[in-house]
Amino acid sequence: MPRRRRYESNNAWVWICRVVLYPLTRLLGRRTFLGVDKLNRSGPMIVVANHISHLDPIYDAVLIDKAGRLPRIMAKASLWKLPVVGAALRGTGQVPVYRAGEDGPSAVDAAREVLAAGGVVLIYPEGTVTREPDFWPMRPRPGVAALALSGDYPVVPVVHWGTQRVYNSYRTAGGRKLRLWPRQDVVVAVGDDIDLSRFRSAGGVAAGSQLDAKAVLGASLQIMNSIKDQLGQIRGEQPPAALFKPAKADGRNGKTDSSGSNGSNGNTGSTGAGR
Repeated sequence: MPRRRRYESNNAWVWICRVVLYPLTRLLGRRTFLGVDKLNRSGPMIVVANHISHLDPIYDAVLIDKAGRLPRIMAKASLWKLPVVGAALRGTGQVPVYRAGEDGPSAVDAAREVLAAGGVVLIYPEGTVTREPDFWPMRPRPGVAALALSGDYPVVPVVHWGTQRVYNSYRTAGGRKLRLWPRQDVVVAVGDDIDLSRFRSAGGVAAGSQLDAKAVLGASLQIMNSIKDQLGQIRGEQPPAALFKPAKADGRNGKTDSSGSNGSNGNTGSTGAGR
């Protein structure tokens, strides 16, 4: 297979992360990457992914790097305080997302700067690891759609399956979070670009004014439902008709929402960050 073209320059931290993460993804499970060449192109790009385990960003970083692009992952700002990890995040230009009430720059503005420079931004629209009992996607936060509609950026879906068997972020009573044996299959697949043109013309960049809340909501739903349908194909199962609503949980499981609305009444400042 011919070597893929690289579109960004490297630094010492990028090489260190490769040395650590590439073998780690093979150690943790039997990894399979599908559709990598769909990411091997120049220019700005928003990669959106489902979130089923805290291991997802590790596999996504390797996937995007194998495609010849430098991933810029939106992740919770507290990770920047960790020794070594924080230095690696800063050194590779990742994007911190601050919680409400925390002092820090806007994650959306930082992501826009990455895109304006022709970079790749990776976002988890759910904002956290899914709490849906069968690991189907939850309703999205509006930040990813607001970012996508702020420019004519390709939005590329990525789905994972299997990372939740290696590391279950929400351990059940008597269970283990980390299971390295027996080895599990981990599949990460890249889908086709999500077409948001009708939302852009309705209330995005084509409108030349403030983003329309309905357009943002519609784009959010299209993004998350596209991810959900692609995940169903990878799993070989029929996905649920509606997106999971953890805020409506009754203590055991939540309700689903075909609208995907999060009740934020059009606030486009909230974005997704892996947690």
